[in-house]
Amino acid sequence: MRASMRLTSFTDFALRALMRLAGEPGRSFATNEIAAEFGISRNHLAKVVRDLADSGFISTQRGVGGGFTLARPAQSITIGEVVRALEGPPLVECFREDGGNCVLKPRCRLKAKLAAAREAFMRELDATTLAECAYPAPARRSPAHA
Repeated sequence: MRASMRLTSFTDFALRALMRLAGEPGRSFATNEIAAEFGISRNHLAKVVRDLADSGFISTQRGVGGGFTLARPAQSITIGEVVRALEGPPLVECFREDGGNCVLKPRCRLKAKLAAAREAFMRELDATTLAECAYPAPARRSPAHA
């Protein structure tokens, strides 16, 4: 498992974008729109969108009228699934697939505690759907009446 208890900004931006899509599931969004709404660099968000598409969370369409939408219903996507797909290096060295270079490995009493904490963290995220975290469209300001 590749999740950590401190999410990278990359995963944070991905979750924000997905939450926004879930708020208006029938709508296609442009990268510029989401980037502006959340104050995220357009170039960074473009990389996030590419990874979300590669992971099967969103569908993209290029060209005029293009943009991105959820690839499947928000209630069928868990936050844990997204975090696992996008998170980078493991929480600690000894969690690496190759075992890492930890010199405490033979008698370490911390690894089991960290593994239990990571599992509790991921269990909570696995029990949370994107639909539960949907971020609605910002309220439009109505012009002042004269």
